[in-house]
Amino acid sequence: MTQNRESVTPARRPGVPELRPVGESPVQPPMQEPPMQEPPLHESALQEPPLQESAPQESPPRTNQDLPRDRSQAILEAAKQIGALLKRTGHQFALAGSVAVYAHGGSGHLQHDADFCIRRSDAQAVAGTLTEAGLTVRTPPEDWLIKTTCFGQDVDILFELAHRPVTTDILARAHDLPVDSVRMPVLAPTDLMRALIEPFSEHYCDFGPVLAAARALREKVDWEDVRRSCGDEPMPAAFFFLLERLNVIAPREESR
Repeated sequence: MTQNRESVTPARRPGVPELRPVGESPVQPPMQEPPMQEPPLHESALQEPPLQESAPQESPPRTNQDLPRDRSQAILEAAKQIGALLKRTGHQFALAGSVAVYAHGGSGHLQHDADFCIRRSDAQAVAGTLTEAGLTVRTPPEDWLIKTTCFGQDVDILFELAHRPVTTDILARAHDLPVDSVRMPVLAPTDLMRALIEPFSEHYCDFGPVLAAARALREKVDWEDVRRSCGDEPMPAAFFFLLERLNVIAPREESR
């Protein structure tokens, strides 16, 4: 009897517990249920990233609302920002390039970048002002300008105009004009057209933008002064011939 009880009892103990964990055990399914319940946790976690992704997607429109609507407007805004900064800090400068043409009544279709001219002796002080304002100042291989960027547009700070140094006299002749909503010194029309025409050469003779500027400023420019500055250089001479044929300027009277 004792042997039968001992044989029955161990047969049940090892048989049942060992088969239930491997087979249909009530302990194992709860261990498997948490993994089955994890996907909802992961799904809820995956629902959060769209919220996190939507925040960056909202920021560009906010930034774009502050940015100019096109490149010409961006160049104009950059010129206003730099001009206001230089004026506020007391630097002597003048606006040049296509934005200066615009300030004198030319086209609002601006070209390439915003240009300012300063004396070479003021370059270090101007660079310091730009850096203090949080702008990065770059020194290109050319030794006659420094560069920065504003509103994503290049801004050139020139020490020379058409290979001529910017002088105190040039800056003194500048006109105080409104550039959109900001008043600042702007190169005088004659100095401006001289700086646009003198660089013409066999390697650079894009007459189109300068022709539009000449038409806009023709009544304000001392053309004889510009002719004398350019001398007998063939490309400027060709441009003056074009202006005469288009009745932008009067033909030059030849002395007999």
